[in-house]
Amino acid sequence: MNRHLRWALALLGLSVLARLAWMLFAPNGLNVVDLHVYVDGSASLLTDRLYDFTYSEVTPDFPLPFTYPPFAALVFFPLHYLPFTLVAIGWMLATIAALYGVIRISFELLLGAETAKETKWITAAVGWTALGVWLEPVRTTIDYGQVNVFLVFGAMLAVRSTRWWISGTLVGLIAGIKLTPAITGLYFVARRRWATVLWSAAAFGLTVAVSFVINAHEAKRYFGTLLGDADRIGPVGSVWNQSLRGALSRILGYDVESGPWWIAAVLLTAVLALLAWRTLGPDDRLGTLVLVQLFGLMISPISWSHHWVWLIPTVLWLRYGPLRGERVARIFAWFWVLTMLVGVPWVLSFAQPDIWTIPRPWPLAWLGAVDVLGVFALLGWLVWHGRDTLRARLPGRRAVELAKG
Repeated sequence: MNRHLRWALALLGLSVLARLAWMLFAPNGLNVVDLHVYVDGSASLLTDRLYDFTYSEVTPDFPLPFTYPPFAALVFFPLHYLPFTLVAIGWMLATIAALYGVIRISFELLLGAETAKETKWITAAVGWTALGVWLEPVRTTIDYGQVNVFLVFGAMLAVRSTRWWISGTLVGLIAGIKLTPAITGLYFVARRRWATVLWSAAAFGLTVAVSFVINAHEAKRYFGTLLGDADRIGPVGSVWNQSLRGALSRILGYDVESGPWWIAAVLLTAVLALLAWRTLGPDDRLGTLVLVQLFGLMISPISWSHHWVWLIPTVLWLRYGPLRGERVARIFAWFWVLTMLVGVPWVLSFAQPDIWTIPRPWPLAWLGAVDVLGVFALLGWLVWHGRDTLRARLPGRRAVELAKG
């Protein structure tokens, strides 16, 4: 075995052991509050109280409700028959395995499947996994027992496959578990994989139908009244919320909801994302996927810092993709590595009076928009850097006008 690969495996092993030790021996290591919600909440699947369930044993200031679609409760349902400690350990190990899968597929999309099998790239994937365990989106995903890495892995598997029925089924299933991954469908629109787009919608519809068959009462509650209720999911203004709505609310001092400030910010993000995508090369699959997912994180009412697992493929794209020779791309990559390693929202959380207070002193408000500002800066740079490519794709007179301007 290659010496560098041995070192990378050793580092990964140490990372796994450290996380396991923390879980088993630290005073709060087995809190994993979201996993409790998944497991304990899903036990109510066959009752009329699924969306009345709350878990507040370690979160008395905010009893955590079950907020996912009924299909998610069906997926989690078997877990409540197992000892919780066993479920928590297995969940952590599976999360790290899924993270490795995310990174391996990222390299495949960047380099091709055959090149990604070379020892040096396997070593790189193992090394990035060892580091990724300690980056905030994954670190907090493990701390809370969240589902984020699995959903990212599902989306990556969908993009990796060339079979429309596999890709569509995967997107439909992960959207059925948690609605936000449905944004992945935009990737297949951008790639003009129309069969996948249609089949993913059908697969999602099937998860909804199964929900009504299993528990029509709670399915009607979820899709009829609870869907879109951001307040039920959590405190919109908390620094942990790294979406446009969260950042704008903290800066302006009140919940902007879906008002004019939010609409304007969404439109700006959409325009920048579209222009940035148009500058990408036709074979840049990971770049397209990253832009779609960053757009989804920005426009979602709530994007907790642990939802931003997509920053890891973003870093890999900037570091190893077609822009790897650009100094600014490397700066963006290291910016996100450092902010994730530090955990900026985590640091700032010590300065917020409580999770419900929205106004912040302006320095903290702007620092709390670290991911939103990072995305805007990245999209703006991509548009500026690729302006020649964009001009070449515009028709006649408009291209000439841009060239003169």
